[in-house]
Amino acid sequence: MGYPGKNHKSYQTPKRPFEKTRIEEESKMVIEYGLRNKREVWKAQSYLRRYRKAARDLLALMSTGTDQERFEAKKGELIGHMQRMGLLGPDADIDDVLALKTPQALERRLQTLVHRQGLARSPKQARQLITHGHIAISGRRVSIPGYRVTRTEESQISYYGRSPLNVADHAERARITRTGR
Repeated sequence: MGYPGKNHKSYQTPKRPFEKTRIEEESKMVIEYGLRNKREVWKAQSYLRRYRKAARDLLALMSTGTDQERFEAKKGELIGHMQRMGLLGPDADIDDVLALKTPQALERRLQTLVHRQGLARSPKQARQLITHGHIAISGRRVSIPGYRVTRTEESQISYYGRSPLNVADHAERARITRTGR
C-alpha cells in the first residue's frame, strides 16, 4: 500500500507517447493556459477521467434497473458536485458529464481565472503572481496555480491584502489596467 504521507502520481501518461496530433493539441493548451509542462494537461485529463468513470458507473447502475432511487441520489450528488465546481451548468445531465473536455477543466484553474479577470496581463504572469503570493481567495493567500476554484470562490479572487499590488497606484497594476484587461 505504501506510506500514506507520501505523494503519489495524480495523472496517467499517454499510452502512445509519440502521437503527433495529441502532442500538437497538448502544446497548444500549454501555451494558451500558460502551463508549466504537459504534466499539468495530463492531470486535468485524469481529473475529468474520474468524473466520466463515475458517470459510466451510474449509467451501468441505471441499466440494471434494480434500485432507481439509489441511482437518482447518486446522479444528483455527482451533478451537484460538478455544478459547484463550475464544470457543468444548472440544467446538466449525465451526458454532459461524459462530454466534458480538457479545456473545460483548465478553465477552472486559479491561474486561468486570475488572467481572465484582468488581475494579470498574461497566463504566465498570473502564474508568477500566484506563486509569489500576490493572489488571495476571500482574503486567504493561495500559492498554487493549479488550485481548482469553485463557483462561489470565483467572485472572491483578488490581490492579497499585504501584497504591494494591492495598492491601486502600483506601477505593475497600472500596466495591467492599461493593456485593457
